[in-house]
Amino acid sequence: MSFHASVLTLYPDMFPGTLDQSLAGRALENGVWKLDVTQIRDFASGKHKNVDDTPAGGGAGMVLRADVLGRAIDAVSPADDPRPRLLMSPRGKPLDQERVRALTDGPGVVIVCGRFEGVDQRVIDQRQLEEVSIGDYILSGGEVAAQVVLDAIIRLLPGVMGNDTSGESESFETGLLEHPHYTRPAEWEGHSIPDVLVSGNHGKIEQWRRDQAEKLTKQRRPDLIAALDKKKQS
Repeated sequence: MSFHASVLTLYPDMFPGTLDQSLAGRALENGVWKLDVTQIRDFASGKHKNVDDTPAGGGAGMVLRADVLGRAIDAVSPADDPRPRLLMSPRGKPLDQERVRALTDGPGVVIVCGRFEGVDQRVIDQRQLEEVSIGDYILSGGEVAAQVVLDAIIRLLPGVMGNDTSGESESFETGLLEHPHYTRPAEWEGHSIPDVLVSGNHGKIEQWRRDQAEKLTKQRRPDLIAALDKKKQS
């Protein structure tokens, strides 16, 4: 059975967006994964189909209504749906490779794209939405973030990458950043490929890559080194 992704948004024309290109696009065409996109506004009532209202207690901006979003979620993901429900939100738990792999192993995902100042907390609580963030910055809405999440998942689905082992040494898979890469030409602007990489000694090559990965990680992401050290001690 293919991986089934459902996206709820006020801007359905933004999908599939980048997801119909390259690996994700080919996988979608080949039925490795399935995408359906739902317009949240279709579940609003009244002449003007309002989906938002002013925040209770006052304040700037508007808030996505619980009744409208609740109906949309129920239509797409009934109570017996085993797929996790994600809400793209800057206050969510940061997405990491471990969570991506866990989502890849499941039957699919339901993603709610937030807009305005946020979503009524009651629908988050009642529909058990898992708030997820892709970084400490603010976007206009959750659509771009949803595409990031789906891209990260889809590339790990069986058969999507030409070489299923190609992702094993990538950044974050081992807890480290990825080592530097080189290819032809052997010399470029006075700089050569490191000798070890053309030595044919696979043991030395692997050790060099590991050393370079550790060096880069210490320089750029000491928090990852600290996490690895903590994991070794536990």
